Amino acid sequence: MQQQSEAQVSRMRALAHPVRLQILSLLTGSRLSAAEVARELGLTHANASYHLRLLEASELVVEAGREKIRGGTAKRYRHPWDAAPDTGPRSTREENEEYVAAIAAELVRRYRLKEPQTPGLTADAELWVAPEVWEEVMGLVTQASHLVHREAQPPRTPGTVHANLTTAAFRMVSPEADAEAEATGEST
Repeated sequence: MQQQSEAQVSRMRALAHPVRLQILSLLTGSRLSAAEVARELGLTHANASYHLRLLEASELVVEAGREKIRGGTAKRYRHPWDAAPDTGPRSTREENEEYVAAIAAELVRRYRLKEPQTPGLTADAELWVAPEVWEEVMGLVTQASHLVHREAQPPRTPGTVHANLTTAAFRMVSPEADAEAEATGEST
């Protein structure tokens, strides 16, 4: 099993929560304070601050300035998606499943917000393809992800649409290897 640094484990744990995934999405195109995050996501200020502290400690959000507000100082945060450290593979099956469960829960919430009568794409596949086809797919998915992250705007910016892009693209082991890894307690 691959050993991970405390920082990698901290980042993985920070990512394994649907609210923190919402915050990262929000801070991809905006520089917001804890109060603004709280208002946007319907959280208490204390809850938003708590999640932002965890994300900042995990280096998934960074300070993007400070401003004076009613006699105090408010930090603004942003998610540096293009410089965020790679969380790498999860060290245990349980940690991996917590992260995937957080993504799945967030996807269900987002799907409830799908605008009726608009085009969308839902695809699911477990199949076998040539390695060069898989490399091409990964390149296209990466390109799409970078495009939406690079072009993200603050919420409700005129001329924008509220959209979701969730991907989980990965190579799989054979069912036999998965059963063997489960029997020995190793992550796949």
